[in-house]
Amino acid sequence: MVFRPRDLASRMAGRRKPGDGYLRETFTLPRDEARARARDFLNRYPKAAYMSSVESWRELPDGDIEFTMRRLASAD
Repeated sequence: MVFRPRDLASRMAGRRKPGDGYLRETFTLPRDEARARARDFLNRYPKAAYMSSVESWRELPDGDIEFTMRRLASAD
């Protein structure tokens, strides 16, 4: 039985296939810092080359944003 959103998120993360070719980074930051971090990530790893995206995000009760960015390990 799931008691907290974090438990559900951890359970769903465990279902990912480890060999899908993507590298993932999860961050928990205040809203403005989260926006800046995501923008920096997408500038560093452009979607056209790395298929970068925000895979998931949620707002925590304290107002912070928890989000996962993903990208391919390397580009051609």
